[in-house]
Amino acid sequence: MRLSDGYAAAVAIVAGCALQLQQAELWPAPYYVAVLCAGSLCGVVVGVARRWWLSDLGARVALPLALLLLAFAQTGWRASLHRTQWLPAELEGRSWWAEGEVISLPLWSERGVRFRFRIDQLRDAEGGLVSSQPRQVWLGWYGPPAWDVDDGDSADELPTRQPPSHLSAGDRWRWSVRLKAPHGHVNPHGFDHELWLWEQGIAATGYVRAHPSEPAPVRLSSSAWGLTRWRQSVRDAVARHVDDATRAGRIAALLLGDQASIERADWDLLRATGIAHLMAISGLHITGLAWLAGLLAGALWRRSPWHWRGRVLALWWPTPHIERVAGMLAAAAYAVFSGWGIPAQRTVWMLLLAHGLAMSGRRWPWPLSALVVAAGVIALDPWAITQAGFWLSFVAVTLLFLSEPVRTTDRPNTGALRSRVQALVREQCVMSLCLAPLSLLLFQQVSVVGLLANLLAVPWVTVIVTPLCLLGMVWHKAWSWAALALDALMPVLQLMAAIPGAQLSRPAVPAWVAGFAVCGGACLAWPGPLAWRLSGLCWMLPLLSWQVPPPAPGRFELLAADMGQGHAVLVRTRHHALLYDTGPRYSPETDAGQRVLVPLLRAWDVHLDRIVLSHQDSDHSGGLSSVWAMQPQAEVWTSVSVAHGLWSGLPGAVPQRCVHGQRWEWDGVRFEVLHPFASDYLAQPPRKPNALSCVLRIEDAQGVRALLTGDIEAAQERALLADDVQADWLLVPHHGSNTSSTRDFLSAVQPRWAMVQAGYRNRFGHPRAEVLARYREQAIAVVQTDRCGAATWRSEAPEALRCERQAAPRYWRHVPIESP
Repeated sequence: MRLSDGYAAAVAIVAGCALQLQQAELWPAPYYVAVLCAGSLCGVVVGVARRWWLSDLGARVALPLALLLLAFAQTGWRASLHRTQWLPAELEGRSWWAEGEVISLPLWSERGVRFRFRIDQLRDAEGGLVSSQPRQVWLGWYGPPAWDVDDGDSADELPTRQPPSHLSAGDRWRWSVRLKAPHGHVNPHGFDHELWLWEQGIAATGYVRAHPSEPAPVRLSSSAWGLTRWRQSVRDAVARHVDDATRAGRIAALLLGDQASIERADWDLLRATGIAHLMAISGLHITGLAWLAGLLAGALWRRSPWHWRGRVLALWWPTPHIERVAGMLAAAAYAVFSGWGIPAQRTVWMLLLAHGLAMSGRRWPWPLSALVVAAGVIALDPWAITQAGFWLSFVAVTLLFLSEPVRTTDRPNTGALRSRVQALVREQCVMSLCLAPLSLLLFQQVSVVGLLANLLAVPWVTVIVTPLCLLGMVWHKAWSWAALALDALMPVLQLMAAIPGAQLSRPAVPAWVAGFAVCGGACLAWPGPLAWRLSGLCWMLPLLSWQVPPPAPGRFELLAADMGQGHAVLVRTRHHALLYDTGPRYSPETDAGQRVLVPLLRAWDVHLDRIVLSHQDSDHSGGLSSVWAMQPQAEVWTSVSVAHGLWSGLPGAVPQRCVHGQRWEWDGVRFEVLHPFASDYLAQPPRKPNALSCVLRIEDAQGVRALLTGDIEAAQERALLADDVQADWLLVPHHGSNTSSTRDFLSAVQPRWAMVQAGYRNRFGHPRAEVLARYREQAIAVVQTDRCGAATWRSEAPEALRCERQAAPRYWRHVPIESP
């Protein structure tokens, strides 16, 4: 087969899978079977006809076409099969008795534990078996204190029975669960949680009903063997032998790929210094292990009787072959033990291809090798192509492993060692320089100190820490030494992260700018004259100079973020920005600021002038600390007392009270605070936090208005009627609670659009059916973020509203059934 045929075949497979991923809706499964048959028939016809009458050119066109159809069809067929396993709508919101097995390492936090659960039997309260049950679900068992659960998974009553500390992978349980379809948040430039659930094969999410009024969950049995159980036992051993939970979490991440065990502060530090890839099962770790296994196997083989006696077996299997086979086996075993993540898969396939070609005496050009591995990985996991990690790790692995590694002798001299160090430095420089544009494209930020940090951390973690972690599986004391080695590295990283300008951020760019940047990175990496490489910088200029188009002068733009049960609205004028509320706090470890708002602000290159915090409730103020850490220059206006504990974690914050009558103007857009009144702060007994919500009216130069209301209730709505509250866009008060949205208030506002920010199937039942009925009575269009995703509205086109779910539909996204 010609090399050109290999290129065409690999490109066809990648293109077929990528084309299917662009479908907004899946076809019926028989359609994909028909395309699969057509592709297979086309391939058979090409194989027969090429021998007898088909021209060489015709075969070169027909064979890639057949592979494209096969890749497209098998991806669609697998997707349609998974879609049939989704939880039916009629099973949502009800209690079921589920019996099955915990099949993942439990993720513990202060609020409880989360894990993947395989359902073997699902029964109703009377014991009847449910036929259309999901196979794999993502469950949480939440104990007190009861936090607002991400995506509206919070219970309809606060659970108080703590999850047992002995809950482990491999355990079989019977318990009462409440499930919902795999629903996530959809925001511009945000993490696609629904795609992650889809790729993991999760057909529903939910929680264990652990209220004392419910029958207690029953542990049926515990598996004594199995890969997952072994991984669980290793993680438990790490926790026992490493005295600090933070240090134990780092070891578990390096050894098992358990990234959730790393604390948030550590992740922030690792991202700031550009070495987050080292604290996971990355290509560097697997390749390093393969290299060490190969050296050990080669040394043992050279000292074996089959080698030094010159027997036939040594001629059939020379030492380089033994080293390669041992390295491949070690890499595959470690990748499987660590959870068989996508970066590990790519590394293993790359090593198999590189060593297989070397053992067969063949040598492919590196672009062909990269394409073949990409085609194989994508054929096995087509949805990996949508992940940022796929591109980063694949490019990194391509740069590191496609060329044959430099061989070392048994007794390396000083010159060989020096050349190896020089190669490592040159390799890291190429990696840092070539991956920087890709990081800017995918994450809108890159670590400026990443090159220096990687030059220090890569050999330290790969050569010292990781082998100690592996050694700890047979000698537990080694885990303590590995933890000490990481302790020595962390202060150095903190010093690097504290350097001014340690991170460079740029806004998200359109497709054509991304294409130019990718071409620039290819020029930088491509071997050739220096002038050719430097020309790549010119291709990157649009990426470095791009600015997100702002609203026109005298106009404003609103974005109501999709973050579950909470409020967060970003307001932009020509040169200013305001954030109204910061969304909920999901748990002690994470909040809407970290997950939703910070990525959005970075992608749009927004510098906040003011944060208006309507009141103190956690579903409005929960993300403030994360936003403030990114935007410490912003003023904070709020009704929250300066004595409240909310400000203890915000050094330098000087909150200002919002009071009726405050006004300002930005770029021809007028802002006015309508509530609370000064007397509300002095009332006795003190007002509830909802009754002190800051209400903000925004009006552009053409008189188009928006009204942001927080959690005001009926009494505050009546007080507002003394002002002109008419608006074209209304943030529905109190998420659609029946305590708000009175008929008189709606008659006075008369908005075109009413926006409800509430979680999918939230425990409060927001928005209430009777409230929606009042909006329908007055012909007001109600938009809900759990159905719309993030919603964007511009005052220059007040009749239009953009829903993120409808603007970028994908078949793996859940479409909730509209309320009657």
